[in-house]
Amino acid sequence: MMTHTYRIFSVATILIVSAVPIMSSAQVLDEITVTAQKREQDIQDVGIAITAFTGDQMNALGVVRSFDIATFSPGVHISGNIAGQNTQFTIRGVTQNDFNDIVEAPNAAYLDEGYLAVAQAQTFAVFDIDRVEILKGPQGTLFGRNATGGLIHYISRKPSFDEVDGYVDLTYGLFDSNADATSIRLQGAVGGPISDKVAGRVAVYYNEHDGYLNNLYPSQAPGGLGGGSPGPGAGADMGDDDTISIRATFDFKLGSAEQGLFRVSANYSDTEFATGPYQSKSTIGVLDAAGNLINVIDTPANETRLTIQGAGDGGGAIIDGGQIVPGGGVGLGARPVAGGDFFGYIDPDGDDFDTSGDFAFDDQGGTETSGLNARLEWSFDNGVDLVSITDFKDYEKLVFIDVDSGPGNQLANYAGVDATSLTQEIRLNWENEKSRYVVGFYYLNIDTDSDNGLKAPENSIINGLDIGVIATLETDSYSLFGQGEFDLSDTLTATVGIRAIREEKDFSTGIGIFPSFDSFTVNQGDFIPNIFGAGSPFLETDSRSDTLWAGKLQLDWRVTEDLLLYGGINRGAKAASYNAPLLGSFLGSGGAASLPYEEEILTNYEVGFKSTLHDGKTRINGSAFYYDYEDYQAFLFVGVGGVVINADAENVGVELEVQTSPADGWDLLLSAAWFDATVKDVLFNAGSTLPPQDVDPTYAPEFQITGLVRYEWEALNGRMNIRGDVSYSDEFFYNLRNFDADKFDAYTVLNLGVGWLSENGDWQFDFKINNVTDERVGIQGFDLATLCGCNEVSYQPPTWYGISLKRSF
Repeated sequence: MMTHTYRIFSVATILIVSAVPIMSSAQVLDEITVTAQKREQDIQDVGIAITAFTGDQMNALGVVRSFDIATFSPGVHISGNIAGQNTQFTIRGVTQNDFNDIVEAPNAAYLDEGYLAVAQAQTFAVFDIDRVEILKGPQGTLFGRNATGGLIHYISRKPSFDEVDGYVDLTYGLFDSNADATSIRLQGAVGGPISDKVAGRVAVYYNEHDGYLNNLYPSQAPGGLGGGSPGPGAGADMGDDDTISIRATFDFKLGSAEQGLFRVSANYSDTEFATGPYQSKSTIGVLDAAGNLINVIDTPANETRLTIQGAGDGGGAIIDGGQIVPGGGVGLGARPVAGGDFFGYIDPDGDDFDTSGDFAFDDQGGTETSGLNARLEWSFDNGVDLVSITDFKDYEKLVFIDVDSGPGNQLANYAGVDATSLTQEIRLNWENEKSRYVVGFYYLNIDTDSDNGLKAPENSIINGLDIGVIATLETDSYSLFGQGEFDLSDTLTATVGIRAIREEKDFSTGIGIFPSFDSFTVNQGDFIPNIFGAGSPFLETDSRSDTLWAGKLQLDWRVTEDLLLYGGINRGAKAASYNAPLLGSFLGSGGAASLPYEEEILTNYEVGFKSTLHDGKTRINGSAFYYDYEDYQAFLFVGVGGVVINADAENVGVELEVQTSPADGWDLLLSAAWFDATVKDVLFNAGSTLPPQDVDPTYAPEFQITGLVRYEWEALNGRMNIRGDVSYSDEFFYNLRNFDADKFDAYTVLNLGVGWLSENGDWQFDFKINNVTDERVGIQGFDLATLCGCNEVSYQPPTWYGISLKRSF
């Protein structure tokens, strides 16, 4: 790590020292108009901790996937599941990584003011985007749907009524792994006027890259207790992506005086990929004298015990999750290979990108999302503006992972969803000489059918079964909201907002055993009755209605034209809901009593400043906050499954962003965030005698810092640029129990690039290197020490070299 850090700062120093005088305009620091308060404002005039980037800025930063932008926003990280195939945002330590799609994230994601209701939809390709806005802290007054921790809002480019414009952008790349994986990405858009009152724009995106996780299976296949091959095609390379997306938008001017606009937009995306690219690392449970699991550590190289209990072997009968978990070690007296998992597997190169996984198939998983968005704007003669937004989305997915992530044929995990969402917002905006108002109504319907479970593949050690969970959840939510800004003086403004929410939910689930017919279909036929006695399968239904409220009270002080100070209190709320756990979690967490969980309430006390210096060439923004969480909805993974629990929490932190163009051609960016978060009184094992513990939240590094340097100069009948960005993240846990093995190391990542733009802006060429030092950046992990003697872990891709050519017109 010290070597990597030295190289990074050496490169940054070289970039700065080697600059020559130039005359050009900077590109990373632009004035950005945002709509964080449901109207257009300059970002420096909004008393909210916002990170925003234009589409051109994101292109310069190399943002390809929706979650890539987290690297450049202080206090923002990523979490999720399925080894990165389902990735969600973490904001200031607020996260949710339950892998059942009936659970909504606490950080809302929007595309063109349309709520992305299903977790999988937060992962999408970024193409033809006008800007992204990341709002930190509770935003429940104006963005009421699950914006407890904050929100991410992507806004696509709109048609022009002035001229036809567009582009075609082709990128080819190579991953530096033994899989010799390549990538090709093609995107383009065209738009412009169709008539005096009609304009349109169509954008397309195509991406195909090979799996970079090199699979050596059947190397190290254990045989015997490890089972046989799960079927033809087993052992495919993993980490691939085949995506095609399209978005079409049409604008219609309304009224004789063109005081109205009607916009309709349709989008579709289809992605296919191999089994989730998890790798295995050998881990071992540590037991107390009573047999309770109290820690998990990386398995020592000379260790053959199944679990550690004092000087002896605790065996496979572990008290975890309030039940006896025999684990994958049943029938074994010891680990077959010292330092290996229960099947004797040791990853061939540690956290590098060679692995041996049996349950890995090409194009086994996929997601499909489509949507329709309609927006009506109308300006009345009395100065009132009406906006109506109707949004419908359809989500489908089925994805798989290998539970032990090795060559032993034990179990696979699957997650499927078939869901729709419909939202309708109607709001009015108006202003007087010293006040501004927005009021509105919001309706949401989400109808979700999910399939989850554990599959015993063909030739598995427990062949022929799906340990399945089916669940349906229909949500209807109604909101009334309003916010007013009142100028108390020429420099002092008060903001008051409130949102009232009524939420209704209908839930049903079935948890039990299905017959398994092959390695690719799930939850087929009917439950097999009475496997766990007369009560199985376990069928539960419930309904509930809740009333919630969110609010905002804030003061903004415009000290000078270039300095804004703000301070306020924000209250956010996320509705109560239901778990749909795997069978082991259901039995070990209290049965039917573990299904419902309560609403969470976050009260945020925050102060901040926004300053503009050097005639607009420098922006320095900062904030400090204290979170008081009541019944925080935390995901507790135990044994082989997990449930959302309620626990109080608190968090205190500071953030700083500096963007500057100090001289012609130079762009510099520095952002940093630190916080100290605690989730209180968490019971590690439901029903056990172990005392509750205070823990760190998951996927929440305490300290992050990002720096970027870009330099541009005239050359070759155009403009050359050279750039580098470096990001550091502290270590973080991926399991709420904070066991020693359940943690990703700190990392420092360097990206470099060089580019050329023609004098008229029609042609652009770029050469990029991402992750120059081939750093291991942990994405997601799960602790399965009691099941397979292993943890499954995934990492961001290795070093990637790419060239791109863009033609604009």
